[in-house]
Amino acid sequence: MQVEWRAAVRTPRKDVLLRFGFGAGVSLLAAVASTLFGPFVGGVFLAFPAILLASLTLVAEEEGIRRARDDARGAVLGTLGLWAFAGVTAVLVRHHSAWLALGAATAAWAGVSLGAYALTWAVGLGRDERSRADR
Repeated sequence: MQVEWRAAVRTPRKDVLLRFGFGAGVSLLAAVASTLFGPFVGGVFLAFPAILLASLTLVAEEEGIRRARDDARGAVLGTLGLWAFAGVTAVLVRHHSAWLALGAATAAWAGVSLGAYALTWAVGLGRDERSRADR
């Protein structure tokens, strides 16, 4: 892997500030949630992909709203899988080996994420935007 420093320098300051702002905002939300409801709830907020909000904004500006909507939908489906991962890990790690718990949790993540994707595809989500955008 190679780092392209010139590309980083060419990144518009507005984009960098937007990403930093969203990241700081989500971190602040996690700190408030930890203070009010405890570290478990605060940790859930830290798992939120803070950069997603800024990235979706930039994708919408550069590639269009349809692409940003598809990316957001994918993030939601992946998040459902992460919730499954967390739940399975929390239940199994107390009574089984870490390898078993994490293996089962990974399988749950993949199953839930892919199942949710298949379900959204089966009900037609993702196809509706094409017909509206083409009009």
